[in-house]
Amino acid sequence: MTVVPKNIFSYVPRKVKRAGAAPFLPMSRQEMEALGWDACDIIIVSGDAYVDHPSFGAAVIGRVLEAQGFRVGIIAQPDWKSAAAFRSLGRPKLYFGVTSGNMDSMVNRYTAERKIRSDDAYTPGGVAGKRPDRALLVYAQRAREAYPGIPVVIGSIEASLRRLAHYDYWSDKVRRSVLPDSKADMLVYGNAERAIVELSHRLAAGEKIGSIRDLRGTAFMVPGGWKPDGDWIDVDSSGLDTPGPVKKHANPYFPEPEPCQAKAERQERTAEAIRENRIGLRLKMNSQSVVRLPSFEQVQNDPVMYAHASRVMHLESNPGNARALVQAHGERDVWVNPPPLPLTMEEMDGVYGLPYARAPHPSYQGERIPAWEMIRFSVNIMRGCFGGCTFCSITEHEGRIIQSRSEPSILREIEEIRDRVEGFTGVISDLGGPSANMYRLGCKNEKAQQVCRRLSCVYPEICKNLDTDHGKLISLYRKARALPGIKKILIGSGVRYDLAVESPEYIRELVTHHVGGLLKIAPEHTEPNVLSKMMKPGIGTYDAFRRLFDRYSKEAGKEQYLVPYFIAAHPGATDEDMLNLALWLKKNRFRPDQVQTFMPTPMAIASTMYHTGKNPLMPVSRDSEKVETAKKGQVRRLHKAFLRYHDPENWQLLREWLRRHGRSDLIGNGPDQLVPAWKSAPVSMKNRFASLEKTGKAKRPDQEKDEIGQTAHVRRGNNIKGKLAGAIRHRKGVSVRSGRR
Repeated sequence: MTVVPKNIFSYVPRKVKRAGAAPFLPMSRQEMEALGWDACDIIIVSGDAYVDHPSFGAAVIGRVLEAQGFRVGIIAQPDWKSAAAFRSLGRPKLYFGVTSGNMDSMVNRYTAERKIRSDDAYTPGGVAGKRPDRALLVYAQRAREAYPGIPVVIGSIEASLRRLAHYDYWSDKVRRSVLPDSKADMLVYGNAERAIVELSHRLAAGEKIGSIRDLRGTAFMVPGGWKPDGDWIDVDSSGLDTPGPVKKHANPYFPEPEPCQAKAERQERTAEAIRENRIGLRLKMNSQSVVRLPSFEQVQNDPVMYAHASRVMHLESNPGNARALVQAHGERDVWVNPPPLPLTMEEMDGVYGLPYARAPHPSYQGERIPAWEMIRFSVNIMRGCFGGCTFCSITEHEGRIIQSRSEPSILREIEEIRDRVEGFTGVISDLGGPSANMYRLGCKNEKAQQVCRRLSCVYPEICKNLDTDHGKLISLYRKARALPGIKKILIGSGVRYDLAVESPEYIRELVTHHVGGLLKIAPEHTEPNVLSKMMKPGIGTYDAFRRLFDRYSKEAGKEQYLVPYFIAAHPGATDEDMLNLALWLKKNRFRPDQVQTFMPTPMAIASTMYHTGKNPLMPVSRDSEKVETAKKGQVRRLHKAFLRYHDPENWQLLREWLRRHGRSDLIGNGPDQLVPAWKSAPVSMKNRFASLEKTGKAKRPDQEKDEIGQTAHVRRGNNIKGKLAGAIRHRKGVSVRSGRR
């Protein structure tokens, strides 16, 4: 029973006085007057500078609503110290749409060690401090203060990942859903175009926001025990059947094994008919049942209940079978409707084909906005990720189903960049998304997809129902680089190498034509125990990809290198695991320049492991597996030091640990030893030991020679490019609609 949603561009547009699109959505009364507007229907309040580009959430939602005939204004990075700035465009006719921006405001402002960042890539001049902590709450409260009685709708990745009670790393406690704290009327989560378009038309038709309770991808507060009607049933989350440990699923429909191939064809047809009937019945029941999670008060003080709630929430994330969720907060409930249905290719083309100016608003007078500079020559070709990495929140925000654009749509955007964007030199910096190579990949079995509850399509092994044919992506690459005026198409998004090895022809195409010397890839770790907590493939898969990469680079006559990313202090990583990773780096002659320490972000599975010490990838109980996690600053520094074993500033810390744990054999100047025996390097040499040179072994300063070597970057949380990789290029945050990548 497949639900076919209404096309978001099939609504009858509202009539407005001025025909056509605005050059920029207005940010002032003067701009409104120039458009002939006496008021805005909808005002979007954003924590980011306004850049009219499809990689920036406020612009996407604003242009989508403009295409529906709504008058949309933007208030970007307002002064939050009073409500005055929120009155700058007057009273909106329908509602305020509030977003903290493309990134969670706390991730944007603080490093993984809770230190304040010195910059903000989404602000003119890169200036920090232009938005408050927990910007979503502050903006929503000020909007309510500015015009009491006007509905407030909150969205963005900050809203998406905080729609239920959640662990907050920065305060080190479980916080309530953002709904009661923001006092918003509605929360829109995920990619919000579908929900926000329908909501806007229904409000314009006179419906009250408090009566709109059937929109997928929305959440709201209701009285305790409320249900849409008497036919709905409560399902206690503690009674739900769970799939157990992550392992191969024998049958995508039900836990019982598939019929043996030796069974008669007649029996198989009968079994199939029974399965289809049961699937239909189950989906019908799901549509009228709500899963009651442990209350905020329960999860606030009980790590096991928190881990259980996290597990159930993630299992209820497939739009095809997810049920509504409800969680008590005191005497009221937070009600979360099932996830939004993915956009079709036609709708994706429509969203990306809107008349974006592809530039920052003129009021910034040409001031540099780092986020814009990074993506101005890149193209998003898809959304979503079915990888399921536990440290990443993309799946929780954008979903596992890949939403791709058509070839003509993508090629038109490349031509637009060529013809319209100032400073273009013929090089497209990226054709990608959350991953470089999931374009038009997905489940080959629609029935299986509809009922599947796997958290990853590729872990612990690639699902037999997953289409891994990279042919359409190869075709896109070839057509894109053949366009007149295009000198080079680079791939800047991270390549999912476990998928790539399924298509050697893709690796050949990529390596021969689309690598600018360095290619990003993310093994994240080497040790099986840690990789299982990340839901990442074994290091052997990386080795297989590296061999193909080196082979095709050599055949193309190019000197090219992989840029592997690793995480320090991830849940499940012991000191010994980090030592083994450091030895692997030394053996493979990698000297990471910038490293990322794990940062727990709301709703990510790894964040649950960090907070609770439990593994929600398996059924959770008081006696279930405990996950060791580096929480103390000294241990986190040690794990980071293992990744930067070559940095003289880390040698003393590493020596002390090695001696304390009986591994003095790793102290010395030999090729198999981790750190040198001599005390320290001259200050003038420290930068050289932090360089990206590829060397055979650590050398004393008097032995150091210049060498041409392999570049091996590893992301660090407070590095601008590291921050942007997940939030801009991969569009984690779309306004009123974003872990690391």
